[in-house]
Amino acid sequence: MHKRVIRPPRRLRRYNPAMAIAKSLAGKVALVTGGARRLGRAAALALAQEGADVAITYLSSPKEAQRTVNDIERSGVGGLAIRCDVTEPKSVLTAVKEAVTKLGGIDILVNNAGAYETVPFEDLTIEQWDTVFGVNVRGPFVVSQAALPNLQRRKGRIINLGSLGGLRAWPTHAHYCSSKAALHMLTKAMAKALAPEIAVNCVAPGMIDLGEKSAKQFTKRLANQTPMRRSGTGDDVTAAVLFFATAPTFITGQVLYVDGGLGL
Repeated sequence: MHKRVIRPPRRLRRYNPAMAIAKSLAGKVALVTGGARRLGRAAALALAQEGADVAITYLSSPKEAQRTVNDIERSGVGGLAIRCDVTEPKSVLTAVKEAVTKLGGIDILVNNAGAYETVPFEDLTIEQWDTVFGVNVRGPFVVSQAALPNLQRRKGRIINLGSLGGLRAWPTHAHYCSSKAALHMLTKAMAKALAPEIAVNCVAPGMIDLGEKSAKQFTKRLANQTPMRRSGTGDDVTAAVLFFATAPTFITGQVLYVDGGLGL
């Protein structure tokens, strides 16, 4: 007669969503220009949370850059901050080389570094015009060219940060609006030029509230003019960045306005 063996019940593992769902960018490397602060920081952290190692560039914000890298690394991925002037080819080449050497390559380039200022048209100087165009148009061109060999090898993505100002004219931002309109067209030209290896798209935020006290009244006024009756958030913009970072490469040459309908 066989003796019956009574085994203790199995311990049930608690469900862990992080274990059940693989991170969409695990094993990828992203380079975010101007990633120390504001939307660049938000994009860098969002990419890290999806599993990408992230390098950021900064120009004059070393403390903020280090803080962002520390937060990137809290997601369990690699982080790197590199000082870089996106308008200078030598500086850009050095930054790209460092990112590739230390993180292993580049799969996603986010051209976020930008210049913004309010100047009445009659007071706008040639120097101000050239500075804004230098950062907002020359910068993405120079960085994209420098990163091109790596992006081509890895069939990567380029995501440019445009603006609703590239669609709608703002009278006290002639140089800014013109530069963002140029970046939108550059996105489309690059999408054709770099296909089929690389998908190139653009996220164009509208009024985004990042909690800055100086802009509180302005953002409140524009929120009332926005069909969705609110200003955008950093999460709204990073959701669009993540979409293009993970979407099928058949989606290319697109400008996605994240503006709550304000541009309609």
